[in-house]
Amino acid sequence: MDFPTRKLQVNGLQMNVLIAGEGPPVLLVHGFPDTHQVWRKQIQMLVEAGYQVIAPDTRGCGDSAIPARISDYQLGILVQDLVALLNILKIDKVRLVGHDWGAIQGWFFAMAHPERIERYIPLSVGHPTAYGSGGLRQKLKGWYVLMFQLPWFPEWLLTAFNWWVLRSFTAFPEEFAHWQPILSRPGRLTAGINYYRANLDMILPKQWPKVRVPVSGIFSSGDRFLTEGQMRDSVHYVDAPFRYQVVEGANHWLQIHAPEKVNPVLLEFLR
Repeated sequence: MDFPTRKLQVNGLQMNVLIAGEGPPVLLVHGFPDTHQVWRKQIQMLVEAGYQVIAPDTRGCGDSAIPARISDYQLGILVQDLVALLNILKIDKVRLVGHDWGAIQGWFFAMAHPERIERYIPLSVGHPTAYGSGGLRQKLKGWYVLMFQLPWFPEWLLTAFNWWVLRSFTAFPEEFAHWQPILSRPGRLTAGINYYRANLDMILPKQWPKVRVPVSGIFSSGDRFLTEGQMRDSVHYVDAPFRYQVVEGANHWLQIHAPEKVNPVLLEFLR
């Protein structure tokens, strides 16, 4: 079933948001190079399980507005977007689920506004301190973060030769068919890369605040970009119950690649 989206004025920009179902609210936050559509294999399941699903296209992504400046994508502003969205919808507290950059936003949301989160489920990305201190193997897996700091070159490289580099880099041809039409629209690819440009300090060893809400992480054994260690070591930066589960055989986009394995875990963690 396709659920409609609506345009809302959120934190000074127009945000495209899918809202479906009734019940306890679950906020789903996507990463790069995705839109709210990365949750398409979870939304129906969550609605049928009795949840209200809120799945925005975050700023610059999908059908949401594209801020022009790199500084418009700083994490503090991204968190303000999520808080403002909940305020507009008159939601006091949510179950928060984030993947990739959505998981990073979720960690910072949980640091700054624990009173708004009942529990947090990060997919793939661990606590920022654990990620930044993840050692040489994590730095090598995240080589592209430094490349993305260059002006114009990453956009050229990813799209050259019919997007050959992006297709090789992601190694997920089934999902590329969803990415290309959106990222080909003016400004969309640059907006996605600006998340990395605006938040370079994420890759540095740095002590970020601990999270004080229950956290249940989900990691995939086939992740090309992240080590299990940065999820496992997040336990040291959560002053609340923490656990995580590994989904065997799934790639980085585990919710699309292995929904039959991810969905039962997600439902368990939500409850």
